[in-house]
Amino acid sequence: MSSLSVSLVKCLYSEDCVLTCSFKPNEEELVHWYKQQMLVHSYYYRSDQLQLQNGHFSGRTSLFKDQLVHGNASLLLERVDVSDEGLYKCYTSTVMGNKETFVDVKVEALIQSVRMEMTGEVVSCSSENIYPAPEVAWSTDPLSGPETLQNSTVKTPDSKGLYILESRVRILGNVFDYAYFCSVISADKAQVWTTSIKKTEELIGEAGRELSIPCIAPQNLQNFSLTWTFTRTNDPTVILSYDSSTRRTSNLWEGSAGLEKDQVLMSKGSLLLHNPESEEHSGTYTCTFTGFQRRHMVQTQVNITARRPTAGVTNMMADHMLWMIPAVSTLLWQSLWNYIH
Repeated sequence: MSSLSVSLVKCLYSEDCVLTCSFKPNEEELVHWYKQQMLVHSYYYRSDQLQLQNGHFSGRTSLFKDQLVHGNASLLLERVDVSDEGLYKCYTSTVMGNKETFVDVKVEALIQSVRMEMTGEVVSCSSENIYPAPEVAWSTDPLSGPETLQNSTVKTPDSKGLYILESRVRILGNVFDYAYFCSVISADKAQVWTTSIKKTEELIGEAGRELSIPCIAPQNLQNFSLTWTFTRTNDPTVILSYDSSTRRTSNLWEGSAGLEKDQVLMSKGSLLLHNPESEEHSGTYTCTFTGFQRRHMVQTQVNITARRPTAGVTNMMADHMLWMIPAVSTLLWQSLWNYIH
C-alpha cells in the first residue's frame, strides 16, 4: 500500500539544499531518490549503493544515516546548480510497506548588486548571476511619465544558466534635470534592488578656499555606508568612507577633505575640501550611499581655479604704478626736448 505527498523546496544556487522525505521506520530500510528517470541516490543493505547513480549527481548527494531509524530519508544535495531544478521522487520501503514522496525543487540565484552609469545620452543599468530571469523597472525624480521613459532591456543566460540583465533609457532633457532609478526585481517579487544616479551641475571653486560638494540621499537610509571617490583621469580613487552603524570614518584625504558630521546621519553627506589646489583637486567627485538593497550615487564635476589676487595685493600694485607715473613722465619730456633741440 502506498501514499502520495508533494512538497516545494527552494534551493539557493551553489549552496547545499535538503530535500525532505519521511517514512514510518522499521527494519530493512530501502531508499531511492530519483529525478524523473535519473537515479540520484540509493540506500539499502544498510549502506549507500551508488553504482547506478547518474553522473550529474556524483559526489553531491548523501543521506542523514543516523536519522534513518527515526524515519528521516531526506537527501542532502550539495553545490546546487540550475540544472538541479525539477521534480524529485523519494521512494522508501520497509518490511511494513512502501511510500512515495514527491519534491518540487526550485533553484534561485539571488540578486547581489545593481550597477548604473551615465554615458553620453544614455543611462544604463545592469546585474548578473540571477536566476530565474528578473524584471526591471525605471523611474525618475522628479517623476516623468512612463511613456517618456522607454527602456531597452536584454536578459541573457550565461554558460551556467544564470541571467545577465542589461537595461538602458535615454536621458530626458538636460543631463542635470533628473535622478534616474533602476529597480531589479526577482521573479517571485521577494527581492527588489534599487540603484539611482544623479549628475549635478559643475562646481567652480577657488584654490585655497574651502569648498562644499553636496550629496543628499533620496530618502532617509538606515544602517548605510557612504563613500566618496575622485576621478581625474581614468581610475577612481577613494577619498573617504563612513559607516552609520559604527559612526566610523576612514579618511584617506585626512587634512584635505572631510564630512559635515552633524549632517551625515540625516543622509546628507556633503564633502568639504579644506584647501583645494587647482589642478590636483579638479575632476569628478562621486558620492555613494549604500543601504539594504539600495544604492544612490551623485556625480559632480569640480573645477578649481587659480586664486585671484587679494584686495591688499591689488592696492599695492596700484600704488606702485602711481609712484612710477611722475618718473615715466619726466623721462618722456627729456626725450622729447632732446629730439627737438
